[in-house]
Amino acid sequence: MDKKLYMVSLGPGDIDLLTIKALESLKNCEAICVPTKSSDHSFKKSMTKKIIDKLFVKYNFNKDLIPVYTPMHFKKEDWQYQVDIIQDTLKKYNKVCFITLGDAAVYSTVYYLLDIIKVQDKSLYDNCEVIAGVTSFSNASARVKKPLCMGDSKFEIIPLLDKDIPSTKIYMRPKIGFDTSVLPSSNSFYTFENLNYDFEKITPKKIEKTTKYMTLFIDFYS
Repeated sequence: MDKKLYMVSLGPGDIDLLTIKALESLKNCEAICVPTKSSDHSFKKSMTKKIIDKLFVKYNFNKDLIPVYTPMHFKKEDWQYQVDIIQDTLKKYNKVCFITLGDAAVYSTVYYLLDIIKVQDKSLYDNCEVIAGVTSFSNASARVKKPLCMGDSKFEIIPLLDKDIPSTKIYMRPKIGFDTSVLPSSNSFYTFENLNYDFEKITPKKIEKTTKYMTLFIDFYS
């Protein structure tokens, strides 16, 4: 049986904001890798463990839990250690979830780990699924009933760092027939058309003209 790894976004802390897809992956896996900031591999400092415990009670299921020490030093050796734990876990189990707070796409450990896995175990990388989640800022917007963007406004995420940093740019709401030559080109540009709907199409480059209203362009940082 092929090994399967799920990188599961838990959302912003409220278990009722967990997606159905995330819940199903947790129910269907055999073990869950749970990040913890405790060097003794206990779950004393693990926010993710508290969420998982609540899910176990509310939805009446249980899984083996594997502690993954995540000191948040942003060092490659720490990420390699976490990858080693995931790979060791997959020697014992066929379906494994690694969980992360919020959404995996936004300042998460997930893509540091996947960059390593892609190099060291391409088969596992290809059999890995990243499951999106609700972000903290989306949840915050809903709590105060204020939109993040409306009409012709735009939405920016600005990390409070005292240095120049690369950025990912999202372009959306194009008109049919929009000429994309006005957009910058890069090797990290993707076009998403009808994402998650019939006739979904993901193109790893910038298309010349838009033919679908539901078209999203992302120029990922590099």
